[in-house]
Amino acid sequence: MTTARVLIVDDDRVIQELLRVNLELEGYTVEVASDGEEALTQFDAFQPQLVLLDVMMPKLDGWQVARRLKGSPERRDVPIVMLSAKQRDPEAQPDDLGVAAYVTKPFDPIKLLDLVADLLASSPDSSEGPAVPQVPTSPESERHFP
Repeated sequence: MTTARVLIVDDDRVIQELLRVNLELEGYTVEVASDGEEALTQFDAFQPQLVLLDVMMPKLDGWQVARRLKGSPERRDVPIVMLSAKQRDPEAQPDDLGVAAYVTKPFDPIKLLDLVADLLASSPDSSEGPAVPQVPTSPESERHFP
């Protein structure tokens, strides 16, 4: 059995470690990047099946990284979950990038793990076929689906 690969991209070491530990405990293979440029390099080397991507980062922000990933035919089908300390501003963050979800920090790690599992199960590589994630959100955690 092959374990799913998840790339965590966040410049906050505490968030990186929280996500890494929880994902590894669930059996995922995890790599971490600390900025947008490193994310693109890690993506190509690691070939993740899902990306957890912080919005505000040095070098390239999360939206710039998402735009580059979704603009590439070999990368575009990988689900991206945007993570941000800010509430979503539809004017500042385009919906046409095709990100799978937008999660506001602080988030419930258990609900995020449920979201990751749902997205991986519904990805094109999954034999279970497409499905829309139905993980309930807490008041402090907002998700948006295309």
